[in-house]
Amino acid sequence: MKAVFISYNQAYGDEILEILEANRQRGFTRWVDIQGKGGFNGIPHLGDHAWPEQNHAILTMVKDEKVQPILDELRAKDEASPDLGLRAFVWNVECFY
Repeated sequence: MKAVFISYNQAYGDEILEILEANRQRGFTRWVDIQGKGGFNGIPHLGDHAWPEQNHAILTMVKDEKVQPILDELRAKDEASPDLGLRAFVWNVECFY
């Protein structure tokens, strides 16, 4: 079991959820209207007058065999629109009940 954290520009709307649904990944927690700035070359998403865009984030627990297909679709979406901003991080889950 893996924890997948996905941070993405609000402009993606429900597209990220659609990727999870297409991969039969049902459970998730989503945060909306969060602020952030990319660590390498990302445009700030601060929700203010200078940087009005914001991010959303999802945390989902994924079976090991589903992780790579989800990451592949997220990567393709990010490469198609790199200026929007989309990142995914994967952690091992020690305990799940």
